[in-house]
Amino acid sequence: MFEKILIANRGEIACRVIKTARAMGIATVSVYSDADAGALHVRLADESVHIGPSASAESYLVIDKIIDACKQTGAQAVHPGYGFLSENAEFVGALAAAGITFIGPDQHAITSMGDKITSKRLAEKSGVNTIPGYTDVIDGPDHAVKIAREIGYPVMLKASAGGGGKGMRVVRNDNECREGFERATNEARSSFGDDRVFAEKYIEEPRHIEIQVMADRHGNAIYLGERECSIQRRHQKVIEEAPSPFLDEKTRKAMGQQAVALAKAVDYCSAGTVEFIVDAKRNFYFLEMNTRLQVEHPVTELITGQDLVELMIRVAHGEKLPLSQKDVKLKGWALEARVYAEDPFRNFMPSIGRLVRCQAPTESATVRVDTGIEEGSEVSMFYDPMIAKLITFGVDRNEAIANMNEALDRYYIRGVSHNISFLNALIAHPRFLEGRLTTNFIAEEYPDGFHPTDVIPSDPALPVAMAGAVHRTYMDRAARLSGQLPSHERHVGEDFVVIAGGESHPIRVIAIEGGYEVSLGSSVFRIVSNWRIGQPLIEAEVNGRRVCFQYDRDGIHYRLSQRGSQIDALVVIPRAAELAVHMVERQPPDLSKFLLSPMPGLLVRLTVADGDEVKAGEELAVVEAMKMENSLRANEDVRIAKVLAAEGESLVVDQPILEFE
Repeated sequence: MFEKILIANRGEIACRVIKTARAMGIATVSVYSDADAGALHVRLADESVHIGPSASAESYLVIDKIIDACKQTGAQAVHPGYGFLSENAEFVGALAAAGITFIGPDQHAITSMGDKITSKRLAEKSGVNTIPGYTDVIDGPDHAVKIAREIGYPVMLKASAGGGGKGMRVVRNDNECREGFERATNEARSSFGDDRVFAEKYIEEPRHIEIQVMADRHGNAIYLGERECSIQRRHQKVIEEAPSPFLDEKTRKAMGQQAVALAKAVDYCSAGTVEFIVDAKRNFYFLEMNTRLQVEHPVTELITGQDLVELMIRVAHGEKLPLSQKDVKLKGWALEARVYAEDPFRNFMPSIGRLVRCQAPTESATVRVDTGIEEGSEVSMFYDPMIAKLITFGVDRNEAIANMNEALDRYYIRGVSHNISFLNALIAHPRFLEGRLTTNFIAEEYPDGFHPTDVIPSDPALPVAMAGAVHRTYMDRAARLSGQLPSHERHVGEDFVVIAGGESHPIRVIAIEGGYEVSLGSSVFRIVSNWRIGQPLIEAEVNGRRVCFQYDRDGIHYRLSQRGSQIDALVVIPRAAELAVHMVERQPPDLSKFLLSPMPGLLVRLTVADGDEVKAGEELAVVEAMKMENSLRANEDVRIAKVLAAEGESLVVDQPILEFE
């Protein structure tokens, strides 16, 4: 077996590979850029090598620097993780020339299957179902329109070298096609250094279901079930699960056999994923093959009991697969939620900054956390905004979902915006619980974005009662402070009013052993907890039922979050509540005269100048963040009074770009 391997990646996947290598007794080497000097994956590895500036194009994507790091440390093999150089055939060739083993497929497989155009042609030849489309390179916007008309709208424009949702646009008319082609080629060039784009028919009401394959150098290839990856936003997976709640055994077997046939057609060796689009009648069509480990591989590991990273390392070393197809048994259910640094209340704009607080749920047989970030880590604008992957297991789908709900409630992150409330709302959505999933799920269920009011607590009175218990805890502590003057000793009453969501809720809070009894209308909540002021999670037993709330103090308000819902509560005595109705609300400043940057990013293009008249829907500027281009458009007819930012400028959130007359 290898004595030392280098991980040519960063973040959670680097930490994930290190974990398995350590269990196998293999020493590890990490590489890092300037931005990652203090990163977790650097500290976990046995050795680390600095490879350059923060920008990935000057560090993680520089082949010579990775090979030099191998030579410096004596690493015999390289695991590429996913992204970066994981599907770069030139990298594989350079490693081979240097006598270093690539823990993945060979150049031929990567070249054949990593390119979406070539892979689709190979799939057709191998008898794999494919989507109708145009598999040559589109040479411009007008050509894109011609092709789209021939295929028939809607059409998906896709970067040939793409992945991770980048370089993809769904277009439904000629104008969208021309603009979508420009966006797709720009993103493809920025992310992959390859701006080739092709087109295929967009399948309505599609499911995204993929097959995990594993093959060795001795002609053995198997499939390890499927993963349902239909819950996506902007073509980026958000929730994945295994198995799929939609497939029957007949379809699973047919998809698996086609995936294996495709792998064998290119003498594939290592872990790979064959992705399919599946329609409402379980007809399935080849989408692409990812010649690497997938982000969502943990759900397959949990239901098969196989460590995919270990299998990759063993077959790269020349070993035979230790199991055959008949040995693959699917047991239980697993879910994965991708925790991102993004603001779901601002159309999921990326968030950057330091994690001031970060407390992950405790790992167990049913909860797994794959992360490369810890408290104090910084989410950089240079890389993907993923904080962690949260994975849960259950004997069936309902149990896996329940475990995910609880784990998300216990994942406490502050310092950057994050999508945990959205994830919790997603998996509690009735349509998700029913398993009625398509890749349009989020767009259909949240057409105007996500808002806290979208989630109604199963018992709306519970967070109100909890706010009362929290307030009484503060009042009791204040009453116990020593050194109070006799005439100023604090007396804690039992009657309060909780003001939340514009409504007032009279409550009575009585101290009981281990907690409080809160009366709200005709309901009584017996809340028992050992929570202490300052702790971010309130874990309690309420009327015999276990609950967990995330807690924050915002001035004189208490913020309580659970299952995706959130309340901001002010708790006062009854007389203060009477007077509160006479308070004048402070109005926020009017910013409607400005175009504000919705995210931190780079202003790559301004399409207007001082004095220009712009019609509703016309583009004003393009901001790039996390290698995704975001077009900012006028929502009404306007005249530009003044341009306030310059192309090439780095913007912060809400920075004015333009002023309107």
